[in-house]
Amino acid sequence: MELLLPALGYFVWTLVAFLIVFFILKKFAWKPIISTLNEREKNIADSIATAEKVKMEMAQLQSENEALMVKAREERAQMLKEAKETKDRIINEAKEQAKLEANKIITDAQASIQQQKNAALTDIKNSIGNMVIEVAEKVIRKELSNKADQEQYIRTLANDLTANQN
Repeated sequence: MELLLPALGYFVWTLVAFLIVFFILKKFAWKPIISTLNEREKNIADSIATAEKVKMEMAQLQSENEALMVKAREERAQMLKEAKETKDRIINEAKEQAKLEANKIITDAQASIQQQKNAALTDIKNSIGNMVIEVAEKVIRKELSNKADQEQYIRTLANDLTANQN
């Protein structure tokens, strides 16, 4: 049991040595240790605050990036839609222009054909009229080669004219 209970002398000298070391440490080492611990605690708190701030900034940047991506997708979709509408409009305008040009060409061609047809008919009529006059002239010259036949023919024509006037 003596080993379990220290003697009073050891206890007192241990207590005195402890108090001396405690006061020396308190006087010389306690303030630097406490200030170092406080400084370390402050650095850790600052690091945690900075990490939280960076985390919040990253979250904000991520949400901004997502918003920008959504906006970019919307703008891309809008640009594609506008491009498609422009393409369709240009194609429709080109089709309408082609139809107008085709109709104009057809109308001009029909007018040209009609004009050429009328000119050809006029030429044919003039040619036929000239041929008829030549044939009639030759027939009349042959038939009216004598004077009696001419007088008889003139009387017949005069009678036909008076009959047509009545």
